[in-house]
Amino acid sequence: MCGIVGYVGQKKALPILLNSLKALEYRGYDSAGIAYIKDKDIHIIKKQGKIKNLEQSLSIDEDTYMGIGHTRWATHGIPNEINAHPHKVGKITLVHNGIIENYEELRQELVKDGYTFKGETDTEVVAALIDKIYQKKHDMLKTLDKVTNKLEGTYAFGIICEDYPDTIYAIRKDSPLIIGVKDKDYFIASDVPAILNYTREYYLLEQGEVAVLNNTCTFYMKGQEINKELKSFEGDSSSVSKNGYDHFMMKEMMEEPDVLHKTVHHMKEESFTFMNYQSIDIVACGSAYHTGLVGKYLIEQYADIPVNVEVASEYRYKKFFPKKNHLVIVISQSGETADTLAALKLAKENNLDTLGIVNVKESSIAREADRVIYTMAGPEIAVATTKAYLAQVTTLSLLALKTAYEKNLMKKDEYEEILHSFDVGAVKIGKLLNKDYEKQAKKIYKKNDLFYLGRGLDYALAMEGSLKLKEISYLHSEAYASGELKHGTISLVEDGTPVISVMIDDHIRSKSVSNNKEVRARGGYVIAISNTELPNDSYDDLILIPQINDFVNPIMALIPMQMISYYVAKMRGCDIDKPKNLAKSVTVE
Repeated sequence: MCGIVGYVGQKKALPILLNSLKALEYRGYDSAGIAYIKDKDIHIIKKQGKIKNLEQSLSIDEDTYMGIGHTRWATHGIPNEINAHPHKVGKITLVHNGIIENYEELRQELVKDGYTFKGETDTEVVAALIDKIYQKKHDMLKTLDKVTNKLEGTYAFGIICEDYPDTIYAIRKDSPLIIGVKDKDYFIASDVPAILNYTREYYLLEQGEVAVLNNTCTFYMKGQEINKELKSFEGDSSSVSKNGYDHFMMKEMMEEPDVLHKTVHHMKEESFTFMNYQSIDIVACGSAYHTGLVGKYLIEQYADIPVNVEVASEYRYKKFFPKKNHLVIVISQSGETADTLAALKLAKENNLDTLGIVNVKESSIAREADRVIYTMAGPEIAVATTKAYLAQVTTLSLLALKTAYEKNLMKKDEYEEILHSFDVGAVKIGKLLNKDYEKQAKKIYKKNDLFYLGRGLDYALAMEGSLKLKEISYLHSEAYASGELKHGTISLVEDGTPVISVMIDDHIRSKSVSNNKEVRARGGYVIAISNTELPNDSYDDLILIPQINDFVNPIMALIPMQMISYYVAKMRGCDIDKPKNLAKSVTVE
């Protein structure tokens, strides 16, 4: 969500700022802007819509060597040029990720002090607040220290002050920000991909730390200079390029066999299990929440531990009932999801053990959880998660498996056989990815509504399949527990209504067959995803996937659901990697 970039150094700034913003397009945005210094004056250009609109308004060869840029995903105020970042008030120009919760109170105070506002954003209010305090202190470090005491909420700021036209200031709280370094070139960015074309070396800005970038890079905490560890990105630039594919989503799906293999190998080295816990909460948002539902089924079924799965934005506001020997698992691809991070903090405040399952090393959740397990998906650029979701499901599946074996609920030979079957699954996924799913997509893409059906584990998978379809194709899709459909919602099924029925759970497949027949009797067009043959009168189209075991079968079922979503979105002409109104990393509540 939103993207911050900044540069000060020896090279012309505008090409660097533009390329860096383009590298962050995957995060989702609705406007973009740049502020740069030329002849000691601050120039601001910002446009609604895509970065190409901004690029067309810039003289790319301007003789400027520093600037800040931003891609905005609207929170306060509609998407337009006035509300777009950067914002300038007085001597201060800044870009901002996050949300300031007390901005309205601050706005009213600043209006009394004579400030006026052009737009509706909390960011413009922050610019005015910094300007007001700076006019009194005439010292940016003291100003920023004072400002942070007045702000409530989350933020990452890139700041320019007119009195220091060769300097960028950066500070953060709960919203990620890194500082890139290459010789005498210095960068700020929301995420590593923004700067990979220029450097792999970076500093991770911690809570409350201030970075001062000019002809050097200096860090401060509460006004005192501090030393920091220089880190290096371990991947390569190909991990954030399409490598010849039309979309990042397709590239990332094609990487899933390798991701599964890497995740399994990584988990074989992982010693953590649920052995010491009597109950578990899994807390997450979106697809990560659906991961938790799959995990719940496997943990309860095989490790014999009760599991509660909660949406993070609800969990953090419910009455809390601390328990003994209780574990809270938080799952997030980015490791920065605001609601999930808040749930983690709530658990820690109640002295509960916490486990973070994340994809990004040294992210906020990774640093704050008592224990962290990294999924081995590598950078995921498409907004709609595919390979990271697969890695999350695999991680929870293996934790359930290892715990079952450790508790003597499974014999050694069975454990080893299932463990080996994940590698078999990686090979079979490759074959599934190369099947033709356009036949199913053609039956769906012109429709207005679709239903996903499933029972038990199948229902958990159906929820993810439905989300994937609606978020990238904008086709209205709903997932229902198969047995619940007839309690009202089946009235919406009419001639030609597409219904995708997930049917990999052996224990309840016969019930799902009956539900399919009910749908077909009302004219619905049933696409069944199954790992065994079905009665001919229970489907219109059958997608057969390999039958392996309860731990690997869910991973197999993901592939056709993801591929169908992709092709439906492609046929509908959608922006597959960057769906409207969505962001990759949701760092606001």
